[in-house]
Amino acid sequence: MAKLYFKFGAMGCSKTAQALITKFNYEERNMRVLLLKPAIDTRDGETTVRSRIGLQQEALAVSEEENLFRLYTEKYSDRDVIIVDECQFLTPEQVDQLADVVIEKNVPVLCFGLATDFTTHLFPGSKRLFEIAESISEIKSVCTCGAKATVNARLDDEGRVVTEGSQILVGGNDRYVAMCRKCWLKYRQNQTRVSG
Repeated sequence: MAKLYFKFGAMGCSKTAQALITKFNYEERNMRVLLLKPAIDTRDGETTVRSRIGLQQEALAVSEEENLFRLYTEKYSDRDVIIVDECQFLTPEQVDQLADVVIEKNVPVLCFGLATDFTTHLFPGSKRLFEIAESISEIKSVCTCGAKATVNARLDDEGRVVTEGSQILVGGNDRYVAMCRKCWLKYRQNQTRVSG
């Protein structure tokens, strides 16, 4: 029986690489994969999914208005599996639509993405995945101190940790660094002392 999977982790934990490896594994068994990415993620181009280790594939970019159940049933019903990169940018409604594909079409959907933003709050798409996914697993990454990284710290142009701003700011190593919560709090505290 098909399931809705949510595989999450902090920045730099190889979520995209694992999504692309999973795609390869399905295709190696002659299964057809629909690779999706939210259109808001233009960091590597409009339709390119690229990992930090250099793996890349073209994907179908979907806008927030796209009904993913309808997209699958009307255009891609020949696909055996759906893989979504950067799933945190999906709307809760789109997560429900993917869940409907799993239930009504018996097609597995594997979602890879972040759980929380730079302020440690859940993204709406990730929140919905935590609520309804049948399988949830963490892809771990490490802070520079050696502890498990759980925070996606956003950096400004001077490399300082930012704690205010829009929830979504697409970026990579130039804009984000994965940290443990202890280091993140220490950075915030030290910056407050310097600026205060």
